[in-house]
This record gives sequence, structure tokens and C-alpha cells, in this order.
Amino acid sequence: MAQVEATTERIISADAEKVFDALADYENTRAKLLPEHFSEYEVREGGDGEGTLVHWKLQATSKRIRDCLLEVTEPTDGQLVEKDRNSSMVTTWTVTPSGEGSRAVVTTVWNGAGGIGGFFEKTFAPKGLGRIYDELLAKLAAEVEK
Repeated sequence: MAQVEATTERIISADAEKVFDALADYENTRAKLLPEHFSEYEVREGGDGEGTLVHWKLQATSKRIRDCLLEVTEPTDGQLVEKDRNSSMVTTWTVTPSGEGSRAVVTTVWNGAGGIGGFFEKTFAPKGLGRIYDELLAKLAAEVEK
């Protein structure tokens, strides 16, 4: 079983604290940022950063739907980590100052399948997930650059 990793980043013309606060706002803002690949979004505990428990289904392809129940932590300033209780998937959001704005980076890692299926997952899943998160980051930029 090989580890699969997908990373996407975007420079956003807004203060890093404003960008981070928008990402950490699972109660209101986050739901507005999610592309069509996400469904059944529900905040089950908390709603603002550390201590949040959030559920959604992520449909990466027409056949692949992942049921996610994510525990949110903030291990360092400017960083959110979403650990899926239902799988090995961990998504880390990092927001840092960059020039006049900020840099938002999202990295997701999980234990991939073995064999030929694992080869295709490691080859194609990062690109597909990258497109999904690129769309989310574009919506985030539109939201905070208002």
C-alpha cells in the first residue's frame, strides 16, 4: 500500500488571517466554498476550527464516493488539519503571508490501494483531487477578496 498525495496552492489577494478564518469557519463559509463534488455537508460538533467535527461525501469520480467524517485540529498558527475517522485520509490546509496577500496550500495524503489499482490511483487521483481543490481555492479567493 503506497501513500498517495495531492497538493494544490493559490496566491490570494487577502490578509492571511482573513483567509485562514474563512477556511476555519465550517459553520458558514466553508459550505459556500465547496464544489459540486461535495455533498451531504454537515457540521456535527463545533464549527470554528479546532474541535470541529464535520461530515461530507466527496465524489472524486463517477464511481468513487468517499464518506468523510473529519476531526479538525489546529496544530500550528495558520494550519488546519482534517483527519478522516473513516479512512487514512488527512488533509492539511496551510495559510501564510505572501507579498501583499497570502498563500494557501492544501495537501491531502492517504494510503492507496495495492497492485494495478494502486498504480492507477497514485497516477490519476492526485490530478483529480487537485482540480477539485483548485476550484475550492478559487471560490475561497473570490469570497475573501470581496
